[in-house]
Amino acid sequence: MRRAVWIVATMVIVAGGLAWRFGVAAPAPEAARPRAPAPIPVVAAMTRAQDVPVYVTGIGAVQAFNTVTVKVRVDGELQKVSFTEGQDVKAGDVLAQIDPRPFAASLAQAQAAKAKDMAQLNNAKMDLERYKTLVAKNAASQQTLDTQTAQVAQYEAAVQGDQAAIDSAEVQLGYTTIKAPISGRTGVRLVDQGNIVRATDTTGVVVITQVKPISVIFAMPQDRLDELVAAMAHGPVAVLAFKRDGTTQLGTGKVELIDNQIDSSTGTLRVKATFPNDDLKLWPGAFVNVQVQVRKLTAAVTLPAQVVQRGADGLFVYVIKTDDTVEKRTVTLGPTTAGTSVIASGLKLDERVVVDGQLRLTPGAKVSVTGAPPPATAPAPVSDASTKTPA
Repeated sequence: MRRAVWIVATMVIVAGGLAWRFGVAAPAPEAARPRAPAPIPVVAAMTRAQDVPVYVTGIGAVQAFNTVTVKVRVDGELQKVSFTEGQDVKAGDVLAQIDPRPFAASLAQAQAAKAKDMAQLNNAKMDLERYKTLVAKNAASQQTLDTQTAQVAQYEAAVQGDQAAIDSAEVQLGYTTIKAPISGRTGVRLVDQGNIVRATDTTGVVVITQVKPISVIFAMPQDRLDELVAAMAHGPVAVLAFKRDGTTQLGTGKVELIDNQIDSSTGTLRVKATFPNDDLKLWPGAFVNVQVQVRKLTAAVTLPAQVVQRGADGLFVYVIKTDDTVEKRTVTLGPTTAGTSVIASGLKLDERVVVDGQLRLTPGAKVSVTGAPPPATAPAPVSDASTKTPA
């Protein structure tokens, strides 16, 4: 019995050893082994240095450079209208004609009165010379000479008054021809041919607006006054005008002046800019978005704006290291716009950062760059996010 027990125990031990060898201790099949996670596909871009202009944004209104309501200066019948509504005119072009005949008659009367007084003056001067000769020979009294001298002075004054009347009549006659006082574009005709017009009329004949060049008046936060003044001290300050969509550019001009006081109710100051407007994209009365370049960042570190993420600890980006793993890096933003972000701190030049695919990333994750980085383009106008003037 004892021998049998030992034989059974030995068999059990051997069987257990074999089971452990080929079961528990055997290496796991290839398919059962845990695999390393696959790299996460991302799109990457390199940080790069750019000279980035910084703009202050605002909303402005387009105003004609000059606006003139052409009015008549004498009374009469409007005989002719020489302009077409919407026509471009130059200073001095004839716009309309008032019946000149009454004023021409007044001029003729003034000229006749002068001719009469000139004849009397010439006769008085000849008499004066005769009296001088007679007084020298004691043939006439000194009183007679003095009287004749006064007579000559009287006629001279009369001739001067006649000349003034002629000048006035010529001016009045000139007013019958209505000319453009400035170069610009005519608006809607305000009076029709054949009407009687008067100098006291308030409506005028037509309104002329000068649209080349043209002005834009816009509001700017008072906190940016120092920057604008400093920029103007170094030369002309560029101003860009855009449609209300903020992307379609209408023109490039320069700051003309800063208003001499700040609006205390809004904390803004008015700035006037001038635009050449050769293509007539700016029109009086229109509202536009304005960007004023107040400074330029030289060799700034820039990235596409979508790279920067916001987390519980602030702004960050995912930086791709040399071993293709990502590092979560806290950054500080400088001026930014929809297309470009300036990185004030946290990144250096020529570092790879994730542009697309950040939502699947965690620090230390393995990535594979599958997309080409965005092509290098000229920096877009950049504005401080905190300086936008509310609409």
